[in-house]
Amino acid sequence: MFKSVLIANRGEIAVRVLRACRALGIRGIAVYSDADAAGLHVRLADKAVCIGPAPARESYLNARAILAAARKHHAEAVHPGYGLLAENAAFAQAVVDHGVAFIGPAPETIAEMGDKVAARAAAERAEVPVLPGTQALHDAEQATDAGADIGYPLLVKSSFGGGGRGMRVVRQPNELADAVRDAGKEAAAAFGRAELFLERYLPRPRHVEVQLLADAHGTVVHLGDRDCSVQRRHQKLVEEAPAPGLPEELRSRLTQAAVRLARETRYVGVGTIEFLVDPATAEFYFLEMNTRLQVEHGVTELTSGIDLVQEQILVASGEPLDVDQDAVRPRGHAIQARLVAEDPYAGFRPAPGTVHDLHLPTGPWLRLDFGIDAGDRVPAEYDSLFGKLLAWGPNRDTARRRLATALDELRVSGIPHTGDYLRTILERPDFLAARHDTGSVERDWQPDPAAQPLPTDVRTKPVRAPDPVSTREVSLHTDHGPVHVLVYGCGDHDPVTPPAPSPVGPRGTPYTESAESTGESRAPMDASVAKVLVTEGAQVAARDVLVVLEAMKMEIEITASHPGTVRQVLVSSGESVSAGAVLVTLDG
Repeated sequence: MFKSVLIANRGEIAVRVLRACRALGIRGIAVYSDADAAGLHVRLADKAVCIGPAPARESYLNARAILAAARKHHAEAVHPGYGLLAENAAFAQAVVDHGVAFIGPAPETIAEMGDKVAARAAAERAEVPVLPGTQALHDAEQATDAGADIGYPLLVKSSFGGGGRGMRVVRQPNELADAVRDAGKEAAAAFGRAELFLERYLPRPRHVEVQLLADAHGTVVHLGDRDCSVQRRHQKLVEEAPAPGLPEELRSRLTQAAVRLARETRYVGVGTIEFLVDPATAEFYFLEMNTRLQVEHGVTELTSGIDLVQEQILVASGEPLDVDQDAVRPRGHAIQARLVAEDPYAGFRPAPGTVHDLHLPTGPWLRLDFGIDAGDRVPAEYDSLFGKLLAWGPNRDTARRRLATALDELRVSGIPHTGDYLRTILERPDFLAARHDTGSVERDWQPDPAAQPLPTDVRTKPVRAPDPVSTREVSLHTDHGPVHVLVYGCGDHDPVTPPAPSPVGPRGTPYTESAESTGESRAPMDASVAKVLVTEGAQVAARDVLVVLEAMKMEIEITASHPGTVRQVLVSSGESVSAGAVLVTLDG
Protein backbone atom coordinates (compact mmCIF):
# COMPACT_ATOMS: atom_id res chain seq x y z
CA MET A 1 0.00 0.00 0.00
CA PHE A 2 1.15 3.53 -0.75
CA LYS A 3 2.32 5.59 2.18
CA SER A 4 1.69 8.94 0.48
CA VAL A 5 -0.51 10.15 -2.39
CA LEU A 6 -0.43 13.54 -4.10
CA ILE A 7 -3.83 14.79 -5.28
CA ALA A 8 -3.38 16.71 -8.54
CA ASN A 9 -6.68 18.54 -8.29
CA ARG A 10 -8.67 21.00 -6.22
CA GLY A 11 -12.07 21.68 -4.66
CA GLU A 12 -14.54 19.04 -3.60
CA ILE A 13 -12.89 16.14 -5.44
CA ALA A 14 -9.55 16.89 -3.75
CA VAL A 15 -11.39 16.85 -0.41
CA ARG A 16 -13.03 13.54 -1.33
CA VAL A 17 -9.71 11.89 -2.23
CA LEU A 18 -7.99 13.25 0.88
CA ARG A 19 -10.67 11.67 3.06
CA ALA A 20 -10.27 8.32 1.28
CA CYS A 21 -6.52 8.48 1.87
CA ARG A 22 -7.07 9.20 5.53
CA ALA A 23 -9.41 6.20 5.82
CA LEU A 24 -6.64 4.00 4.38
CA GLY A 25 -3.95 5.49 6.62
CA ILE A 26 -2.22 7.22 3.68
CA ARG A 27 -0.55 10.64 3.90
CA GLY A 28 -2.44 13.03 1.61
CA ILE A 29 -0.50 15.77 -0.18
CA ALA A 30 -2.52 18.62 -1.72
CA VAL A 31 -1.43 21.08 -4.40
CA TYR A 32 -2.92 24.52 -4.76
CA SER A 33 -2.74 27.72 -6.77
CA ASP A 34 -2.55 31.22 -5.34
CA ALA A 35 -6.33 31.48 -5.77
CA ASP A 36 -6.85 28.41 -3.55
CA ALA A 37 -4.35 29.22 -0.79
CA ALA A 38 -7.11 29.21 1.81
CA GLY A 39 -9.12 26.39 0.20
CA LEU A 40 -10.73 23.58 2.18
CA HIS A 41 -8.59 20.91 0.51
CA VAL A 42 -5.49 22.83 1.56
CA ARG A 43 -6.67 22.97 5.16
CA LEU A 44 -7.49 19.24 5.29
CA ALA A 45 -4.28 17.94 3.70
CA ASP A 46 -1.38 16.48 5.64
CA LYS A 47 0.85 18.60 3.41
CA ALA A 48 -0.06 21.34 0.92
CA VAL A 49 2.21 22.69 -1.82
CA CYS A 50 1.72 25.85 -3.89
CA ILE A 51 2.30 25.09 -7.59
CA GLY A 52 1.67 28.46 -9.23
CA PRO A 53 -0.60 31.45 -9.82
CA ALA A 54 -4.35 31.38 -10.32
CA PRO A 55 -4.65 30.59 -14.06
CA ALA A 56 -5.07 26.82 -14.41
CA ARG A 57 -2.50 26.57 -17.21
CA GLU A 58 0.11 27.93 -14.78
CA SER A 59 -0.85 25.70 -11.85
CA TYR A 60 -3.28 22.78 -12.04
CA LEU A 61 -2.45 22.14 -15.71
CA ASN A 62 1.27 22.62 -15.13
CA ALA A 63 2.48 19.01 -15.17
CA ARG A 64 6.07 20.01 -14.49
CA ALA A 65 5.14 21.85 -11.28
CA ILE A 66 2.95 18.97 -10.08
CA LEU A 67 5.67 16.39 -10.71
CA ALA A 68 8.23 18.57 -8.94
CA ALA A 69 5.95 18.70 -5.90
CA ALA A 70 5.52 14.91 -6.01
CA ARG A 71 9.28 14.36 -6.07
CA LYS A 72 10.08 16.91 -3.41
CA HIS A 73 7.52 15.56 -0.96
CA HIS A 74 8.10 11.87 -1.69
CA ALA A 75 4.67 11.02 -3.08
CA GLU A 76 4.44 7.38 -4.10
CA ALA A 77 1.33 7.90 -6.23
CA VAL A 78 -0.63 10.67 -7.92
CA HIS A 79 -4.44 10.78 -7.96
CA PRO A 80 -5.73 13.09 -10.73
CA GLY A 81 -9.33 13.49 -9.52
CA TYR A 82 -11.55 14.49 -12.44
CA GLY A 83 -11.22 17.27 -14.98
CA LEU A 84 -7.94 19.16 -15.37
CA LEU A 85 -5.24 16.52 -16.10
CA ALA A 86 -7.29 13.46 -15.16
CA GLU A 87 -7.62 12.19 -18.76
CA ASN A 88 -4.34 13.56 -20.08
CA ALA A 89 -2.34 10.59 -21.36
CA ALA A 90 0.89 12.60 -21.56
CA PHE A 91 0.58 13.56 -17.90
CA ALA A 92 -0.13 9.96 -16.87
CA GLN A 93 2.93 8.82 -18.82
CA ALA A 94 5.10 11.53 -17.24
CA VAL A 95 3.99 10.41 -13.76
CA VAL A 96 4.95 6.80 -14.54
CA ASP A 97 8.25 7.89 -16.12
CA HIS A 98 9.13 9.65 -12.87
CA GLY A 99 8.76 6.40 -10.96
CA VAL A 100 5.45 7.36 -9.36
CA ALA A 101 2.25 5.32 -9.61
CA PHE A 102 -0.64 6.89 -11.52
CA ILE A 103 -4.00 6.16 -9.91
CA GLY A 104 -5.90 5.45 -13.08
CA PRO A 105 -5.68 3.33 -16.23
CA ALA A 106 -2.56 2.93 -18.35
CA PRO A 107 -1.55 6.00 -20.40
CA GLU A 108 -2.17 4.14 -23.67
CA THR A 109 -5.73 3.34 -22.56
CA ILE A 110 -6.35 6.99 -21.71
CA ALA A 111 -5.01 7.98 -25.14
CA GLU A 112 -7.17 5.46 -27.00
CA MET A 113 -10.40 6.26 -25.20
CA GLY A 114 -9.71 10.01 -25.15
CA ASP A 115 -9.72 9.99 -28.95
CA LYS A 116 -13.44 9.65 -29.64
CA VAL A 117 -12.86 8.24 -33.13
CA ALA A 118 -10.51 5.56 -31.76
CA ALA A 119 -12.96 4.90 -28.92
CA ARG A 120 -15.77 4.31 -31.43
CA ALA A 121 -13.54 1.80 -33.21
CA ALA A 122 -12.85 -0.02 -29.92
CA ALA A 123 -16.58 -0.11 -29.20
CA GLU A 124 -17.25 -1.65 -32.60
CA ARG A 125 -14.60 -4.33 -31.96
CA ALA A 126 -16.37 -5.13 -28.67
CA GLU A 127 -19.71 -5.35 -30.51
CA VAL A 128 -21.07 -2.31 -28.67
CA PRO A 129 -23.59 -0.37 -30.80
CA VAL A 130 -22.43 3.04 -32.11
CA LEU A 131 -24.31 5.76 -33.95
CA PRO A 132 -23.52 6.21 -37.66
CA GLY A 133 -20.54 8.55 -37.88
CA THR A 134 -17.23 9.37 -39.50
CA GLN A 135 -13.51 9.21 -38.98
CA ALA A 136 -11.68 12.46 -38.19
CA LEU A 137 -12.47 15.21 -40.71
CA HIS A 138 -9.92 17.38 -42.45
CA ASP A 139 -12.06 20.09 -44.11
CA ALA A 140 -15.59 21.39 -44.60
CA GLU A 141 -15.90 19.76 -48.03
CA GLN A 142 -15.24 16.34 -46.55
CA ALA A 143 -17.82 17.10 -43.84
CA THR A 144 -20.41 18.02 -46.49
CA ASP A 145 -19.98 14.69 -48.27
CA ALA A 146 -20.14 12.77 -44.99
CA GLY A 147 -23.18 14.70 -43.82
CA ALA A 148 -25.11 13.65 -46.91
CA ASP A 149 -24.37 9.99 -46.08
CA ILE A 150 -25.28 10.25 -42.38
CA GLY A 151 -28.36 12.39 -42.82
CA TYR A 152 -29.71 15.30 -40.79
CA PRO A 153 -29.90 16.28 -38.03
CA LEU A 154 -26.32 15.45 -37.07
CA LEU A 155 -23.70 16.44 -34.53
CA VAL A 156 -20.33 18.01 -35.18
CA LYS A 157 -18.11 16.82 -32.32
CA SER A 158 -14.58 17.40 -31.14
CA SER A 159 -12.47 14.25 -31.31
CA PHE A 160 -10.96 15.15 -27.94
CA GLY A 161 -12.12 16.61 -24.65
CA GLY A 162 -15.63 16.82 -23.27
CA GLY A 163 -18.07 19.02 -21.38
CA GLY A 164 -19.94 19.96 -24.54
CA ARG A 165 -17.06 22.03 -25.90
CA GLY A 166 -16.47 21.75 -29.64
CA MET A 167 -19.98 20.38 -30.27
CA ARG A 168 -22.68 21.73 -32.59
CA VAL A 169 -26.09 20.41 -33.65
CA VAL A 170 -26.65 20.79 -37.41
CA ARG A 171 -30.22 20.49 -38.65
CA GLN A 172 -29.80 21.57 -42.29
CA PRO A 173 -26.94 21.11 -44.82
CA ASN A 174 -26.47 24.89 -45.17
CA GLU A 175 -25.57 25.10 -41.46
CA LEU A 176 -22.74 22.56 -41.63
CA ALA A 177 -19.82 24.72 -42.81
CA ASP A 178 -20.33 27.33 -40.08
CA ALA A 179 -20.76 24.61 -37.45
CA VAL A 180 -17.51 22.91 -38.50
CA ARG A 181 -15.64 26.23 -38.37
CA ASP A 182 -17.02 27.27 -34.97
CA ALA A 183 -16.66 23.83 -33.36
CA GLY A 184 -13.07 23.56 -34.60
CA LYS A 185 -12.14 26.94 -33.13
CA GLU A 186 -13.75 26.10 -29.81
CA ALA A 187 -12.11 22.67 -29.65
CA ALA A 188 -8.68 24.11 -30.44
CA ALA A 189 -9.07 26.75 -27.73
CA ALA A 190 -10.37 24.29 -25.13
CA PHE A 191 -8.28 21.19 -25.81
CA GLY A 192 -5.43 22.28 -28.08
CA ARG A 193 -6.76 19.92 -30.77
CA ALA A 194 -9.12 20.97 -33.56
CA GLU A 195 -9.96 17.52 -34.99
CA LEU A 196 -13.68 16.91 -35.50
CA PHE A 197 -15.99 14.12 -36.58
CA LEU A 198 -19.67 13.77 -37.41
CA GLU A 199 -22.24 11.58 -35.73
CA ARG A 200 -25.99 11.09 -36.15
CA TYR A 201 -27.99 13.23 -33.76
CA LEU A 202 -30.66 11.67 -31.56
CA PRO A 203 -33.28 14.35 -30.86
CA ARG A 204 -34.50 13.22 -27.41
CA PRO A 205 -32.15 10.64 -25.90
CA ARG A 206 -31.54 9.69 -22.32
CA HIS A 207 -27.99 9.70 -21.01
CA VAL A 208 -27.32 6.43 -19.19
CA GLU A 209 -23.90 5.27 -18.02
CA VAL A 210 -22.42 2.16 -16.45
CA GLN A 211 -19.86 2.23 -13.62
CA LEU A 212 -16.96 -0.19 -14.03
CA LEU A 213 -14.27 -1.43 -11.69
CA ALA A 214 -11.35 -3.54 -12.95
CA ASP A 215 -8.06 -4.76 -11.49
CA ALA A 216 -4.74 -5.73 -13.04
CA HIS A 217 -5.52 -9.44 -12.55
CA GLY A 218 -8.27 -9.65 -15.16
CA THR A 219 -11.34 -9.09 -12.99
CA VAL A 220 -13.94 -6.65 -14.38
CA VAL A 221 -17.20 -5.90 -12.59
CA HIS A 222 -19.94 -3.35 -13.16
CA LEU A 223 -21.61 -1.60 -10.24
CA GLY A 224 -24.86 -0.81 -12.02
CA ASP A 225 -26.06 2.11 -14.09
CA ARG A 226 -26.87 5.80 -13.63
CA ASP A 227 -29.10 8.29 -15.41
CA CYS A 228 -27.55 11.71 -16.12
CA SER A 229 -30.15 13.17 -18.49
CA VAL A 230 -30.77 16.44 -16.61
CA GLN A 231 -28.22 18.64 -18.39
CA ARG A 232 -27.55 22.17 -19.56
CA ARG A 233 -24.97 22.84 -22.31
CA HIS A 234 -24.26 19.07 -22.34
CA GLN A 235 -23.15 19.30 -18.70
CA LYS A 236 -24.95 17.36 -15.98
CA LEU A 237 -27.02 18.86 -13.18
CA VAL A 238 -28.87 15.91 -11.59
CA GLU A 239 -27.78 12.27 -11.58
CA GLU A 240 -29.36 9.16 -10.12
CA ALA A 241 -28.74 5.45 -9.68
CA PRO A 242 -30.14 3.24 -10.95
CA ALA A 243 -31.53 4.78 -14.15
CA PRO A 244 -35.31 4.88 -13.62
CA GLY A 245 -37.78 3.25 -15.94
CA LEU A 246 -35.36 1.06 -17.92
CA PRO A 247 -36.63 -2.39 -18.92
CA GLU A 248 -34.50 -4.99 -17.16
CA GLU A 249 -33.57 -6.59 -20.48
CA LEU A 250 -32.20 -3.24 -21.72
CA ARG A 251 -30.38 -2.67 -18.44
CA SER A 252 -28.72 -6.07 -18.78
CA ARG A 253 -27.62 -5.36 -22.35
CA LEU A 254 -26.13 -2.02 -21.28
CA THR A 255 -24.06 -3.45 -18.45
CA GLN A 256 -22.86 -6.41 -20.52
CA ALA A 257 -21.79 -4.09 -23.34
CA ALA A 258 -19.83 -1.93 -20.88
CA VAL A 259 -17.98 -4.95 -19.47
CA ARG A 260 -17.14 -6.17 -22.99
CA LEU A 261 -15.61 -2.80 -23.86
CA ALA A 262 -13.57 -2.73 -20.64
CA ARG A 263 -12.19 -6.16 -21.45
CA GLU A 264 -11.47 -5.14 -25.06
CA THR A 265 -9.34 -2.20 -23.87
CA ARG A 266 -7.71 -4.18 -21.00
CA TYR A 267 -9.01 -1.54 -18.65
CA VAL A 268 -7.62 -1.24 -15.10
CA GLY A 269 -9.14 1.06 -12.48
CA VAL A 270 -12.42 2.91 -12.13
CA GLY A 271 -14.10 3.93 -15.39
CA THR A 272 -17.46 4.78 -16.88
CA ILE A 273 -19.04 3.90 -20.23
CA GLU A 274 -21.60 6.50 -21.32
CA PHE A 275 -24.49 5.61 -23.62
CA LEU A 276 -27.32 7.40 -25.36
CA VAL A 277 -30.60 5.51 -24.99
CA ASP A 278 -33.42 6.06 -27.47
CA PRO A 279 -36.62 5.63 -25.41
CA ALA A 280 -38.72 5.27 -28.56
CA THR A 281 -36.87 2.15 -29.73
CA ALA A 282 -35.26 0.89 -26.48
CA GLU A 283 -31.94 0.87 -28.34
CA PHE A 284 -28.67 2.26 -26.98
CA TYR A 285 -25.48 3.62 -28.52
CA PHE A 286 -21.95 4.14 -27.24
CA LEU A 287 -21.18 7.78 -26.45
CA GLU A 288 -17.75 7.76 -24.80
CA MET A 289 -15.65 6.26 -22.05
CA ASN A 290 -14.46 8.33 -19.10
CA THR A 291 -11.14 6.93 -17.92
CA ARG A 292 -11.44 8.47 -14.46
CA LEU A 293 -13.68 8.93 -11.49
CA GLN A 294 -16.98 10.65 -12.36
CA VAL A 295 -18.48 13.63 -10.56
CA GLU A 296 -21.56 11.48 -9.97
CA HIS A 297 -19.70 8.50 -8.48
CA GLY A 298 -21.35 9.11 -5.10
CA VAL A 299 -24.79 7.84 -6.14
CA THR A 300 -23.23 4.51 -7.11
CA GLU A 301 -21.37 4.38 -3.80
CA LEU A 302 -24.65 4.92 -1.94
CA THR A 303 -26.45 2.12 -3.79
CA SER A 304 -23.55 -0.35 -3.97
CA GLY A 305 -21.90 0.24 -0.61
CA ILE A 306 -18.48 0.29 -2.33
CA ASP A 307 -16.00 3.15 -1.84
CA LEU A 308 -14.81 3.80 -5.41
CA VAL A 309 -11.95 6.09 -4.44
CA GLN A 310 -10.49 3.59 -2.02
CA GLU A 311 -10.88 0.88 -4.69
CA GLN A 312 -9.02 3.10 -7.17
CA ILE A 313 -6.12 3.42 -4.76
CA LEU A 314 -6.06 -0.30 -3.91
CA VAL A 315 -6.14 -1.36 -7.57
CA ALA A 316 -3.36 1.10 -8.45
CA SER A 317 -1.21 -0.40 -5.69
CA GLY A 318 -1.61 -3.85 -7.29
CA GLU A 319 -4.29 -5.27 -5.03
CA PRO A 320 -6.91 -7.58 -6.60
CA LEU A 321 -10.56 -6.67 -6.27
CA ASP A 322 -12.15 -8.28 -3.24
CA VAL A 323 -15.60 -8.27 -4.88
CA ASP A 324 -16.95 -10.32 -7.77
CA GLN A 325 -19.98 -9.64 -9.94
CA ASP A 326 -22.30 -11.93 -8.00
CA ALA A 327 -21.55 -10.02 -4.83
CA VAL A 328 -22.57 -6.67 -6.34
CA ARG A 329 -26.18 -6.12 -5.30
CA PRO A 330 -27.24 -2.47 -5.65
CA ARG A 331 -29.80 -1.48 -3.04
CA GLY A 332 -32.34 1.31 -3.13
CA HIS A 333 -32.06 4.55 -5.08
CA ALA A 334 -29.80 7.63 -4.84
CA ILE A 335 -30.09 11.07 -6.44
CA GLN A 336 -27.50 13.84 -6.61
CA ALA A 337 -27.90 17.58 -7.17
CA ARG A 338 -24.83 19.45 -8.42
CA LEU A 339 -24.43 22.83 -6.78
CA VAL A 340 -22.63 25.17 -9.11
CA ALA A 341 -21.92 28.89 -8.90
CA GLU A 342 -24.12 29.83 -11.84
CA ASP A 343 -27.28 31.92 -12.03
CA PRO A 344 -30.05 29.77 -13.55
CA TYR A 345 -32.25 32.88 -13.90
CA ALA A 346 -29.63 34.57 -16.10
CA GLY A 347 -28.98 31.82 -18.62
CA PHE A 348 -26.77 29.85 -16.16
CA ARG A 349 -24.30 32.71 -16.18
CA PRO A 350 -21.11 31.94 -14.18
CA ALA A 351 -21.18 33.66 -10.79
CA PRO A 352 -17.86 33.45 -8.94
CA GLY A 353 -17.61 35.12 -5.58
CA THR A 354 -17.30 34.68 -1.83
CA VAL A 355 -19.65 32.45 0.13
CA HIS A 356 -20.64 34.59 3.11
CA ASP A 357 -22.80 32.08 4.94
CA LEU A 358 -23.24 28.35 4.44
CA HIS A 359 -25.88 26.25 6.18
CA LEU A 360 -25.79 22.59 5.15
CA PRO A 361 -28.77 20.30 5.72
CA THR A 362 -28.53 17.31 8.02
CA GLY A 363 -30.32 14.01 8.04
CA PRO A 364 -29.70 10.26 8.25
CA TRP A 365 -29.97 9.58 4.51
CA LEU A 366 -27.95 12.50 3.14
CA ARG A 367 -24.41 12.81 1.85
CA LEU A 368 -22.68 16.14 1.30
CA ASP A 369 -19.54 16.41 -0.85
CA PHE A 370 -18.41 20.02 -0.56
CA GLY A 371 -15.17 21.82 -1.37
CA ILE A 372 -15.93 25.05 0.49
CA ASP A 373 -16.75 26.46 3.90
CA ALA A 374 -18.38 29.73 4.84
CA GLY A 375 -15.99 32.56 3.99
CA ASP A 376 -14.35 30.69 1.10
CA ARG A 377 -14.19 32.09 -2.41
CA VAL A 378 -15.40 30.26 -5.52
CA PRO A 379 -12.79 31.45 -8.05
CA ALA A 380 -13.56 32.48 -11.63
CA GLU A 381 -10.57 30.57 -12.97
CA TYR A 382 -11.98 27.08 -12.48
CA ASP A 383 -15.11 24.97 -12.84
CA SER A 384 -18.23 26.37 -11.18
CA LEU A 385 -18.96 23.20 -9.14
CA PHE A 386 -18.54 23.79 -5.41
CA GLY A 387 -20.62 21.04 -3.84
CA LYS A 388 -22.89 18.05 -4.30
CA LEU A 389 -25.94 17.10 -2.27
CA LEU A 390 -26.99 13.44 -2.38
CA ALA A 391 -29.90 11.51 -0.85
CA TRP A 392 -30.58 7.78 -0.62
CA GLY A 393 -33.90 5.99 -0.20
CA PRO A 394 -35.32 2.49 -0.51
CA ASN A 395 -37.02 3.68 -3.70
CA ARG A 396 -36.81 6.60 -6.12
CA ASP A 397 -39.62 8.67 -4.71
CA THR A 398 -38.29 8.46 -1.17
CA ALA A 399 -34.81 9.48 -2.33
CA ARG A 400 -36.33 12.34 -4.34
CA ARG A 401 -38.35 13.66 -1.39
CA ARG A 402 -35.34 13.44 0.91
CA LEU A 403 -33.23 15.39 -1.57
CA ALA A 404 -36.01 17.97 -1.97
CA THR A 405 -36.16 18.46 1.80
CA ALA A 406 -32.38 18.86 1.94
CA LEU A 407 -32.45 21.49 -0.82
CA ASP A 408 -35.16 23.33 1.12
CA GLU A 409 -32.83 23.49 4.12
CA LEU A 410 -29.70 24.46 2.18
CA ARG A 411 -28.58 28.08 2.55
CA VAL A 412 -25.70 29.53 0.52
CA SER A 413 -25.35 33.30 0.59
CA GLY A 414 -23.00 35.51 -1.40
CA ILE A 415 -23.28 33.81 -4.79
CA PRO A 416 -26.12 32.68 -7.05
CA HIS A 417 -26.27 28.91 -7.37
CA THR A 418 -28.42 26.13 -8.80
CA GLY A 419 -29.90 24.73 -5.58
CA ASP A 420 -33.33 26.40 -5.71
CA TYR A 421 -33.72 25.72 -9.42
CA LEU A 422 -32.84 22.04 -9.04
CA ARG A 423 -35.46 21.82 -6.28
CA THR A 424 -38.09 22.76 -8.88
CA ILE A 425 -36.87 20.05 -11.27
CA LEU A 426 -37.57 17.39 -8.64
CA GLU A 427 -41.28 18.29 -8.89
CA ARG A 428 -41.54 18.38 -12.70
CA PRO A 429 -44.12 15.88 -13.97
CA ASP A 430 -41.74 14.56 -16.65
CA PHE A 431 -39.02 14.04 -14.04
CA LEU A 432 -41.43 12.29 -11.70
CA ALA A 433 -42.44 9.93 -14.50
CA ALA A 434 -38.85 9.56 -15.81
CA ARG A 435 -39.93 10.88 -19.22
CA HIS A 436 -37.22 13.56 -19.36
CA ASP A 437 -34.27 13.58 -21.76
CA THR A 438 -31.02 15.46 -22.31
CA GLY A 439 -32.86 18.43 -23.84
CA SER A 440 -35.50 18.88 -21.14
CA VAL A 441 -33.74 21.74 -19.31
CA GLU A 442 -33.10 23.88 -22.38
CA ARG A 443 -36.32 22.94 -24.18
CA ASP A 444 -38.98 22.59 -21.47
CA TRP A 445 -37.58 23.50 -18.07
CA GLN A 446 -36.19 26.99 -18.58
CA PRO A 447 -35.92 28.75 -15.21
CA ASP A 448 -38.88 31.06 -14.67
CA PRO A 449 -37.86 34.53 -13.43
CA ALA A 450 -41.31 34.88 -11.86
CA ALA A 451 -40.51 31.91 -9.62
CA GLN A 452 -37.06 33.17 -8.65
CA PRO A 453 -36.67 33.06 -4.87
CA LEU A 454 -35.50 36.07 -2.92
CA PRO A 455 -31.70 36.33 -2.94
CA THR A 456 -30.21 34.22 -0.19
CA ASP A 457 -28.65 37.27 1.46
CA VAL A 458 -32.15 38.69 1.96
CA ARG A 459 -33.45 35.35 3.23
CA THR A 460 -30.77 34.63 5.78
CA LYS A 461 -29.39 37.95 6.98
CA PRO A 462 -31.33 40.22 9.33
CA VAL A 463 -32.00 43.60 7.72
CA ARG A 464 -30.89 46.52 9.82
CA ALA A 465 -33.63 49.12 10.26
CA PRO A 466 -33.38 52.54 11.92
CA ASP A 467 -35.15 51.08 14.96
CA PRO A 468 -35.39 47.50 16.21
CA VAL A 469 -37.91 45.50 14.24
CA SER A 470 -39.00 41.90 14.68
CA THR A 471 -38.58 39.47 11.81
CA ARG A 472 -39.39 35.84 11.17
CA GLU A 473 -38.75 33.58 8.22
CA VAL A 474 -41.60 31.67 6.59
CA SER A 475 -41.15 28.92 3.97
CA LEU A 476 -43.87 28.77 1.33
CA HIS A 477 -44.21 25.77 -0.97
CA THR A 478 -45.37 26.66 -4.47
CA ASP A 479 -45.71 24.87 -7.79
CA HIS A 480 -42.29 26.27 -8.68
CA GLY A 481 -40.59 25.04 -5.51
CA PRO A 482 -39.89 26.63 -2.12
CA VAL A 483 -39.98 30.39 -1.54
CA HIS A 484 -38.49 31.72 1.68
CA VAL A 485 -39.95 35.02 2.94
CA LEU A 486 -38.87 37.33 5.74
CA VAL A 487 -41.92 38.76 7.53
CA TYR A 488 -41.37 42.08 9.29
CA GLY A 489 -43.29 43.41 12.29
CA CYS A 490 -45.34 46.59 12.12
CA GLY A 491 -43.60 49.93 12.44
CA ASP A 492 -42.86 53.20 10.70
CA HIS A 493 -39.99 51.82 8.66
CA ASP A 494 -39.29 51.90 4.97
CA PRO A 495 -40.28 48.65 3.26
CA VAL A 496 -37.45 46.35 2.31
CA THR A 497 -37.29 45.87 -1.45
CA PRO A 498 -35.35 42.83 -2.69
CA PRO A 499 -33.12 43.24 -5.74
CA ALA A 500 -34.87 42.75 -9.07
CA PRO A 501 -34.37 39.36 -10.71
CA SER A 502 -31.58 39.05 -13.24
CA PRO A 503 -32.47 38.82 -16.93
CA VAL A 504 -32.72 35.43 -18.54
CA GLY A 505 -30.20 34.71 -21.28
CA PRO A 506 -31.12 33.26 -24.68
CA ARG A 507 -32.53 29.75 -24.48
CA GLY A 508 -29.94 27.10 -25.22
CA THR A 509 -27.21 29.60 -26.11
CA PRO A 510 -24.18 30.98 -24.27
CA TYR A 511 -25.07 33.85 -21.99
CA THR A 512 -24.48 37.29 -23.55
CA GLU A 513 -24.17 40.73 -22.01
CA SER A 514 -24.92 43.89 -23.99
CA ALA A 515 -23.10 47.18 -23.62
CA GLU A 516 -25.10 49.61 -21.54
CA SER A 517 -26.89 52.48 -23.19
CA THR A 518 -24.12 54.75 -21.87
CA GLY A 519 -21.82 53.03 -24.35
CA GLU A 520 -19.77 51.25 -21.68
CA SER A 521 -19.55 47.48 -21.85
CA ARG A 522 -18.63 45.99 -18.49
CA ALA A 523 -17.60 42.57 -17.24
CA PRO A 524 -20.61 40.93 -15.56
CA MET A 525 -18.32 38.83 -13.33
CA ASP A 526 -14.68 38.14 -12.54
CA ALA A 527 -13.29 36.56 -15.70
CA SER A 528 -10.41 36.34 -18.13
CA VAL A 529 -10.48 37.90 -21.57
CA ALA A 530 -10.56 35.11 -24.16
CA LYS A 531 -10.82 37.31 -27.29
CA VAL A 532 -11.08 40.96 -28.23
CA LEU A 533 -12.96 41.18 -31.53
CA VAL A 534 -12.94 44.94 -32.18
CA THR A 535 -10.39 47.72 -32.53
CA GLU A 536 -10.64 51.41 -31.73
CA GLY A 537 -12.40 53.30 -34.49
CA ALA A 538 -14.29 50.26 -35.77
CA GLN A 539 -17.96 50.56 -36.70
CA VAL A 540 -20.24 48.04 -34.98
CA ALA A 541 -23.89 47.13 -35.30
CA ALA A 542 -26.27 46.28 -32.49
CA ARG A 543 -25.58 42.77 -31.08
CA ASP A 544 -22.12 42.59 -32.63
CA VAL A 545 -19.75 40.73 -30.31
CA LEU A 546 -17.13 43.06 -28.85
CA VAL A 547 -15.28 40.86 -26.35
CA VAL A 548 -15.47 37.21 -25.34
CA LEU A 549 -14.82 36.50 -21.68
CA GLU A 550 -14.19 33.14 -20.09
CA ALA A 551 -15.19 32.26 -16.55
CA MET A 552 -15.66 28.85 -14.98
CA LYS A 553 -15.06 27.05 -18.30
CA MET A 554 -17.85 29.03 -20.01
CA GLU A 555 -17.57 31.71 -22.68
CA ILE A 556 -19.57 34.93 -22.25
CA GLU A 557 -20.06 37.15 -25.29
CA ILE A 558 -20.16 40.89 -24.60
CA THR A 559 -22.24 42.50 -27.37
CA ALA A 560 -23.07 46.02 -28.50
CA SER A 561 -26.53 47.22 -27.46
CA HIS A 562 -26.68 49.77 -30.28
CA PRO A 563 -24.78 50.77 -33.44
CA GLY A 564 -21.76 52.99 -32.95
CA THR A 565 -18.04 53.54 -33.17
CA VAL A 566 -15.57 51.90 -30.80
CA ARG A 567 -13.99 54.72 -28.81
CA GLN A 568 -11.73 52.72 -26.48
CA VAL A 569 -10.68 49.10 -26.04
CA LEU A 570 -9.49 48.82 -22.45
CA VAL A 571 -8.56 45.13 -22.26
CA SER A 572 -6.46 42.60 -24.14
CA SER A 573 -6.60 38.82 -24.61
CA GLY A 574 -5.38 36.83 -21.63
CA GLU A 575 -6.01 39.63 -19.16
CA SER A 576 -7.98 39.03 -15.96
CA VAL A 577 -10.82 41.46 -15.23
CA SER A 578 -13.00 42.07 -12.20
CA ALA A 579 -16.77 42.28 -12.16
CA GLY A 580 -17.86 45.73 -13.30
CA ALA A 581 -14.64 46.55 -15.14
CA VAL A 582 -15.15 48.59 -18.31
CA LEU A 583 -14.06 46.57 -21.35
CA VAL A 584 -15.03 48.69 -24.36
CA THR A 585 -16.63 52.12 -24.80
CA LEU A 586 -18.79 53.14 -27.75
CA ASP A 587 -19.79 56.46 -29.30
CA GLY A 588 -23.15 56.74 -30.98
